[in-house]
Amino acid sequence: MDRRDINKISALLAVHRKIVIVSHRNPDGDAYGSSLAMYHYLKKQGHTVTVISPNDCPFFLKWMPGQKDIVLFEKKEANATKILHEAEIVFTLDFNAFHRTGNKMQLALEKIKPIFIMIDHHQAPDDYATYRYSDVTKTSTSEMVYDFMEMFDDLSKIDTEIATCIYTGIMTDTGSFRFPSTTSRTHRIVANLLDNGADNAKIYNSVMDVNSYNRMQLLGRALANMKVVEDCKTAYITLSQYELNKYNFEKGDTEGFVNYALSLKGVIFAVIFIEDKKQGIIKMSFRSKGKFSVNEFARTYFNGGGHTNAAGGRSEESLHKTVQQFLKILPKYKTELEQSYEA
Repeated sequence: MDRRDINKISALLAVHRKIVIVSHRNPDGDAYGSSLAMYHYLKKQGHTVTVISPNDCPFFLKWMPGQKDIVLFEKKEANATKILHEAEIVFTLDFNAFHRTGNKMQLALEKIKPIFIMIDHHQAPDDYATYRYSDVTKTSTSEMVYDFMEMFDDLSKIDTEIATCIYTGIMTDTGSFRFPSTTSRTHRIVANLLDNGADNAKIYNSVMDVNSYNRMQLLGRALANMKVVEDCKTAYITLSQYELNKYNFEKGDTEGFVNYALSLKGVIFAVIFIEDKKQGIIKMSFRSKGKFSVNEFARTYFNGGGHTNAAGGRSEESLHKTVQQFLKILPKYKTELEQSYEA
């Protein structure tokens, strides 16, 4: 985003606007962290602001400041559609293609003609936004919201609520600051967030230390299902709908499961396959170490995408057929996987 765009956006926001902030389907910490931080920031400037989420968030994000104000599209479609049609400006945060909001909300977004402002750190953005702040080197969209505020000399507006939301997004998308995308600047930003009211221990405990008995049982089942393809330095996990139901699955329960597979010694590439009978799909999360791009892998074979080392995908085949398709493709990448990382 260049200075000319910044000046134009500044002029737009200089008067009262009806603004909508949209997150992606199955929102994570960064989706809600960035959206709610922007929500509080714009409200402080006197705008009428609504956050619309395609569907609900996991239980471990329910505590976030402003979360109760979010309109869920799948539960209040008529109202959400009306709000979208009345919006003068629509921010799309933490996604860069309308299909990431789900079929129905995608259609709603395609029918409106507001000023779209995209803030996102994923690869290969679609060309729908009037103004686009896209940077794949950033840890998170939440970090980019911080940058956005800095562009407008508004860091002084960061209060406890904004600091908490941004910190949550950065923490979750960096794996608690473990991932390679974390930079010295990331830590300087976090230091400022702590100085402005973010309670790092409380946030971590609210997001990370909230296991139910059923979730731990489900994790045990996932680990028992784990398979390793040693010659391809790959591990994968499967969870069927039956297994999810057996352990009373709730949204967010499988968050982070794929990282257990990636943590195995010698593993470079990890995948979890989760059956979703309601949607009629198999949901996949891909993780990798080193240079192996799960983003390219997911985009090429499983209707997905994301980052070099973290991506998602989906299949409309059965769980068994999806896994077999994956295992058939995997040997093509044997050499690349061997060369992508030195343990």
